Amino acid sequence: MSGQHHTLLIVGGGAAGVSVANNMRRQNPTIAIGLIEPSEKHYYQPGFTIIGGGAYTLKQATKEEKNLIHPSVNWIKDYADSFQPDSNTVTLRSGDKVTYDYLVVCPGLQLDWDKVKGLKETLGKNNVCSNYSPDTVEYTWECIQNLQSGTALFTQPPMPIKCAGAPQKIMYLAADRFRKKGILDKFSIEFFTATPGMFGVPFFAKALLNVVADYGIKTHFSSNLVAIDGDKKSATFEVTGGDKKSTVTKNFDMIHVTPPQSAPDFIKQSPLANAAGWVDVHPKTLQHNKYPNIFGLGDATSTPNAKTAAAVRKQVPIVVDNIINLMNTKAVIEKYDGYGSCPLTTSLNAVMLAEFAYDGKVTPSFPFIDPRKNRSLWWWGKTTGFPWLYWHIMVKGLRIDIPHLECYAKKFMKED
Repeated sequence: MSGQHHTLLIVGGGAAGVSVANNMRRQNPTIAIGLIEPSEKHYYQPGFTIIGGGAYTLKQATKEEKNLIHPSVNWIKDYADSFQPDSNTVTLRSGDKVTYDYLVVCPGLQLDWDKVKGLKETLGKNNVCSNYSPDTVEYTWECIQNLQSGTALFTQPPMPIKCAGAPQKIMYLAADRFRKKGILDKFSIEFFTATPGMFGVPFFAKALLNVVADYGIKTHFSSNLVAIDGDKKSATFEVTGGDKKSTVTKNFDMIHVTPPQSAPDFIKQSPLANAAGWVDVHPKTLQHNKYPNIFGLGDATSTPNAKTAAAVRKQVPIVVDNIINLMNTKAVIEKYDGYGSCPLTTSLNAVMLAEFAYDGKVTPSFPFIDPRKNRSLWWWGKTTGFPWLYWHIMVKGLRIDIPHLECYAKKFMKED
């Protein structure tokens, strides 16, 4: 395989990588495109929350990678191991080298299970569950189904993570399941988050606190899970208050853990990373800040947006168009505004559709509708509409541009 050359080489075959490959193929039918991705399964990760909540199946959220990649794209089934950007080269784990004219880096995030002492040893048993992996997500639903009373803990690590709302979404679905079974009053549900508040966008945080109050959930802010003992069913948290840190240990009957996350190690150790370990790109063009023929998008980049599939949907055409501009000796465009979306599942039939951009600007796609309201329409979107758009529009390389404007939310901000 060494010596292969591609006009466009893509590292990562998740939502971002497949979408870029197929979108570019639609824009340019002739250039050589290569896609480095070892996995044969492709997961619709936004569906993992509702799998854990019993409203979706892993089968529905899974497709064969080979059926998503355009047949003219060269699928390189290997791991990217290192980058040599000065010679336009990517070295694979096998030792083979692949060269490129333009490179897109989008390998997703790394789940750092081992940063929580004892987690790897007990995950998937002892009622220790997590929606963040296809290997463990079905166990979440098993835990929720079988538990009839007791203490249910839900955790969130320091940011950034995939979809910052996901750790609390599953908590609401569990609480609603308990309520529908008439046993909610038999539970103590507690949310431990390393963040200082309920949600990073203040506009939505107050509304979410109302949801928490409705279910009788106890919140613990600035509380980071650092250790877990599955046999003893105890979890230890590091609590930060001002300049002081302390630890608290809590017993549980069930715990849903969101693992710490970071860029993959091969990114952190590469010349493409910034000091914090993320692919160092311009926040509006998504072009690398040092190497102009390299672009990054998705969860592994340095851009301070929400790490969601909705963000990728907006980023893909910007990356593709900017690469085409470079091919035609045109300037890149500064178009990405940090848009991301988090459909917050607040019950088994309602969703709060949070849409926002850089600096926490609220940017809903639908005018004159208060985005803080829990709506059954968005539950249909979460379970049916959005998955359809993902499989049939986004990853197929089609473009759908739904406008989002900050001005839509201004009247609701004034009323708040």
